[in-house]
Amino acid sequence: MTRRCGKSTMLMDEENLQKAIVEQAEQDPQDQAGLIVKVEEIHFNEILKLRLEYRNILIIDHLWEFTSLAKLDLNHNLIEKIEGLDRLINLKWLNLSFNSIEKIEGLDSLRKLEVLNLSNNRISVIENMDTLEKITHFFIANNLIEKLDKVLYLRKFKNLFTVNLFGNPVSKEDDYKFFIAAYFPNLVCLDYRLLDEDTKNEASIKYHNVLEEMKREELPMQQADEAEQSQESEVKLHTDAFVEFLNGSYLFKSMFEDDPEAETLHCVPEVAHLLQTYPLLSLFLINAGVLIIKYNLWKLALEILNPILTFEHQMVELCMQLFEIGLAEHKRRETEVNSFFSGQNKAVMDYQQKASEILETFEQEQKKRIVELKQLSDPDVLEVKINHYNDEINQLCNSLMALEFQLVSQLEDIIKKLDINISDIVGNFNLEDSYNEKVRKIAVATLENVAKDKLDKDMPDDVKMLFTDKDTVMDALTTGHDNHLLKINGRETQLVTRVNAWKVALIKGIQDKELKRNRMRISDIHRYVDHLWEQLEELQYHHL
Repeated sequence: MTRRCGKSTMLMDEENLQKAIVEQAEQDPQDQAGLIVKVEEIHFNEILKLRLEYRNILIIDHLWEFTSLAKLDLNHNLIEKIEGLDRLINLKWLNLSFNSIEKIEGLDSLRKLEVLNLSNNRISVIENMDTLEKITHFFIANNLIEKLDKVLYLRKFKNLFTVNLFGNPVSKEDDYKFFIAAYFPNLVCLDYRLLDEDTKNEASIKYHNVLEEMKREELPMQQADEAEQSQESEVKLHTDAFVEFLNGSYLFKSMFEDDPEAETLHCVPEVAHLLQTYPLLSLFLINAGVLIIKYNLWKLALEILNPILTFEHQMVELCMQLFEIGLAEHKRRETEVNSFFSGQNKAVMDYQQKASEILETFEQEQKKRIVELKQLSDPDVLEVKINHYNDEINQLCNSLMALEFQLVSQLEDIIKKLDINISDIVGNFNLEDSYNEKVRKIAVATLENVAKDKLDKDMPDDVKMLFTDKDTVMDALTTGHDNHLLKINGRETQLVTRVNAWKVALIKGIQDKELKRNRMRISDIHRYVDHLWEQLEELQYHHL
């Protein structure tokens, strides 16, 4: 603890956070935190709700491990700056009311936030909330917002359900209620009161012209935002399917941009123009270029290389095929994963139902047994009954454990099945082999074209050899081809590596979560059985 202006302030360190969680559990034993505290060690990354109000906190700190936190109460403290929330990516509720905050900031990572309470601070501008697209409730009562147009920033939040601006200078303006109702037609509550239809209709009429003009001004921006969101969604889909930049000529063009041999040919004026027009010529010109330049055989070269010039189109088609396959595989993976989770949830629900039935039957009998044991006075009969009850407790424990092991076995089977099915789906994305096949077809087509034409008698022997000897042509293609294969192979390796890494992470995540569930369930069973034995010992003690 430190002191500031006569007040003791609490440091948000690991020790004080643990104390707060323990206190929270003691006040509400049914709370999620309470379940965790019963286990010997507190795991911050498992806490879902954290209450830190009335603790004279000055600086928000040490929250980076609370990655599962959904609700955070920091109201009635001495906080001056919103910070230290970057890792709370699952936060849905944040209460920072009754502090000394002057600026809205530090909220960029809270993309899942739905409720934000900043009431009773010193804020004069509503800003820096662009990423809070899911926000539905915004409370900023009793702050320093002065102008109505400063509230218009909130129009971007399409899910906004309720707003509280009460106690701000802006709320005292004559047209305040109609202004808000007009500019926020989807708003349901303002300052904790329902906005009735009469008020909304009157506001709509009163501000009709202004609203129409604003809509016209906002339309291009809205369309641009929608286009950007659509593009982002598309990019995300392609990335999730591991086929980004395969739907077009991106890979094909990058093959030649990074080809050192092609760069050398670009330095020759006669070749540079052709390569700019026909980049695929580098497949052949890398070796044949000097001879073609030397003997001015451009026309012949173009006739011979015409099949090669069609390769770009074929390569793009190949990439598009892989792209479409990738999207289809992604959909299959999603379907398989969803099917797994559906089966997993069903298995767990069936297990919970059976466990509940066992416990319900036991507890009904238990009430009768306890009444019976309390009424017994004969020590011998009491001992027999207690031993019998002890056996039933052991039998209950064995039944629950057997049921748990049965679930574990069932889940292991469906996890193994998921692993096999996903592995089959992942398959082989083989772009390189298809590339090789197409290049060889082009080489054969080139030779066939040459065979149909009569070669010029004056053509030098070395040029004739270039166009009539199969091995020579293949060698000419191979030099540039090897460079391109490296690029294709790299993209293929990247794709396969990423999809396999996704599979490994998916299976490991499922297995880790299941192991954690199993351990917690076994711990729950042991705690319950211990409770029953303690209850039995207490009955024995009272009969002594």
